[in-house]
Amino acid sequence: MLSGAIDSDWGAEEGATVRMNMIQAINSAMDVMMARDAGVVVMGEDVGYFGGVFRATAGLQAKYGKTRVFDTPITECGIIGVAVGMGAYGLRPVPEIQFADYIYPALDQLVSEAARLRYRSAGEFIAPITVRSPFGGGIFGGQTHSQSPEGIFTHVSGLKTVIPSTPYDAKGLLIAAIEDNDPTIFFEPKRIYNGPFHGHYDRPASTWAGHPGGEVPQGYYKIPLGKAAVVREGADVTILCYGAMVHVVASTIEELGNVDAEIVDLRTLLPLDIETIEASVKKTGRCMIVHEATRTAGFGAELAALVQERCFYHLEAPIERVTGFDTPYPHSLEWAYFPGPVRIGEALKKIMRT
Repeated sequence: MLSGAIDSDWGAEEGATVRMNMIQAINSAMDVMMARDAGVVVMGEDVGYFGGVFRATAGLQAKYGKTRVFDTPITECGIIGVAVGMGAYGLRPVPEIQFADYIYPALDQLVSEAARLRYRSAGEFIAPITVRSPFGGGIFGGQTHSQSPEGIFTHVSGLKTVIPSTPYDAKGLLIAAIEDNDPTIFFEPKRIYNGPFHGHYDRPASTWAGHPGGEVPQGYYKIPLGKAAVVREGADVTILCYGAMVHVVASTIEELGNVDAEIVDLRTLLPLDIETIEASVKKTGRCMIVHEATRTAGFGAELAALVQERCFYHLEAPIERVTGFDTPYPHSLEWAYFPGPVRIGEALKKIMRT
């Protein structure tokens, strides 16, 4: 199975697992939470009968009805505005923004309303909404279907920002986000929605290290927000990354074979697990940051500042960043724009020479 809904896992034997890709894991998380909590509703463009443009909501409307899984007009501002009101009155809406590139019309509702509601009302009202949206490149979507705007939301006090890299994490983190009382932006790397990507345009084709598909527990489980994962231990350099870049980095390290890198998957950008980052950098003495978003004012800049503040006397080399370029996302040159093994390898050589 590569996409769409899986059979309901609600009530499955505890500990049982099934192999899922990320779309199926996300679908399973919503299924589990809708069965547990009648206040969880799914809304967005084409999420109902059609099951979403990537089929992440497939089968949910048939199971839970049109009042809990429903299509909305093409108005991102309206989708989030309605979700904020629903959350304030006791529901837990899970709105989908079809592509992260379309989230900008909803910024006012997210920044001025959702993120501020608890503070502004002294805790009388909350906005427990989880905004799901596919982000990043990898499908030749061009400049209007490939953006990575996560840095914008990490700047906003009151919002949480989550980016999974595996099906296991996607389900556990999404369940945690839906249960959380604060608004969460849940970005899903579409490049690894359906499983591993084989081959890159800047190197010979090969299999990724760290298969983006995997065994996922059936039923309910969650991964705490704000906890990073050390997916590979090492002694030479710490590499901070998230989403699809975790697999690109792991593949590069495996192919190079001469750098003992420690790979830290942030999983949650806010709240950030700075303790895990600090411990890793102090151990290795070097730090490299990899993300797909544009370089200037990207989240990597904040990471670099935090590492500099906390680990300065342990650093043996300047912090390196490998990122997307400061340009609109190109269609025909997508694989040149993507941080890939060539650029990551060059940065590793530079940081290890210092």
